[in-house]
Amino acid sequence: MPMSDNLRGALYMCVAMAAFTINDAMMKAATQTLPLWQAIAMRGLLTLGPLLAIGAMTGRLTWRLGRRDAVTVGVRSFAEVASTLLFLAALVHMPLANLSAIMQSLPLAVTLAAWAFFGDKVGWRRMTAILVGFAGVLIIVRPGPEGFDQYALIGLASVAFVVVRDLSTRELSKAVPSATVAVAASLSVTATALALSLPGGWVGFSLREGLLIAGAAASLVVGYNFVVMVMRVGDIGFVAPFRYVSLLVALVLGWAVFGTLPDALTLFGAGLVVASGIFTLWRERKVKAGQG
Repeated sequence: MPMSDNLRGALYMCVAMAAFTINDAMMKAATQTLPLWQAIAMRGLLTLGPLLAIGAMTGRLTWRLGRRDAVTVGVRSFAEVASTLLFLAALVHMPLANLSAIMQSLPLAVTLAAWAFFGDKVGWRRMTAILVGFAGVLIIVRPGPEGFDQYALIGLASVAFVVVRDLSTRELSKAVPSATVAVAASLSVTATALALSLPGGWVGFSLREGLLIAGAAASLVVGYNFVVMVMRVGDIGFVAPFRYVSLLVALVLGWAVFGTLPDALTLFGAGLVVASGIFTLWRERKVKAGQG
């Protein structure tokens, strides 16, 4: 029996989210002993080649962009650089699953920003879900008398820049290929990391560290390509909730690789974030279908 487009899209989304989370775990392991900027630069150099090759083979790589699209790609690439550097800076110091839980607030943040800056309609149900989701984020971050954990704040700043990235992506015309956007983002991150790593100089790295970086690069390429495939298969309203698989993968890898598990309160906050996100996606799908 052939697989339906929706099930294929869900499978692609699960693969993409797992690949991105495996990349995160490998980068966290590598940066325990390698300087952060060097690790990012090494991964970027290994990622660029396959992305360029895939774009060239598919004929979907071009730099002939209109002025508006070129500016938008520039803004998106800047946001990609900021979000990547901030995320990895937080990841070095935070448990993988905790940071992953914070990042699950992204769909809520995108919906809120689209309402605030683009006038998208958001009813009271979705707005309530967004507020509940952000309450979940506060439970995860857990401000106390000593204030917010600085690395959790860095994670939240990363979410803000991912929102800028995603909202700028929707402003691109259909003439801009996905391969061009992916290569521009990867090139920007790599160049920035190289520039930041050079003043301190590079250190020698072991075979283990090299394999971790290579594995992270390979996982990133897989994730990029499966995300593109997701957009071309199935109903995005059905497929989108499967992005939360990344949190499950982060929980397993955090326990198996780093021996860490979030406490009960963090898991409760993560549950609120995920439930709110799934409800928001479901309501958005119903509204677009004209079902109220």
